[in-house]
Amino acid sequence: MPDLPEPTDDDVLHELRIRGTAADEGGVADRVVDAGFAVRRREVLMLTPAGRAAAEARFRLTGDDEAAVQSAYDRFLPLNQQLLQICTDWQVRPGAVPNDHSDQPYDWAVVDRLVALDEQTGPLVRSLGRRVSRFAQYRERLRGARRRVQDDEHDWLLSPRIDSYHTVWMQLHEDLLLGLGLDRAEESSG
Repeated sequence: MPDLPEPTDDDVLHELRIRGTAADEGGVADRVVDAGFAVRRREVLMLTPAGRAAAEARFRLTGDDEAAVQSAYDRFLPLNQQLLQICTDWQVRPGAVPNDHSDQPYDWAVVDRLVALDEQTGPLVRSLGRRVSRFAQYRERLRGARRRVQDDEHDWLLSPRIDSYHTVWMQLHEDLLLGLGLDRAEESSG
């Protein structure tokens, strides 16, 4: 297995902005804390307001990259609505009945919709990742979570404790907003 490159200050700052936390490891963590961009809480780093402002300035895209992200974002929004419905249907069956996952045909129908959505999303994310390198990670992370869901590991659809499909999707969504200089409140009101 090849050695992974050491994370840079920008890698950690990006992770903090998108995920909300980052591992407190190595000299790069010290530099990010010393710059005032993060604070230590237990075993993780957490973003400060100064870190948020720095991330928004550093990761806001311009020119052709911004245009590419805007195009991807416009195509992403209808897919996002589909994912939200899939997640709702995974949790709640028709008639507002909580899904206890005892009806395998129902669950597999939801998983089939997730697979179809993932196949629609793949070309969009791959193309975006070729254009703006920070987006390249999302395709394999989404596909990996989808495979786990297909392998009947239910947590890999929605759990916030792991890189579930929903977790990675929300990070992609946040990264799109970051690249365009938008926030969720603006998106909701727009």
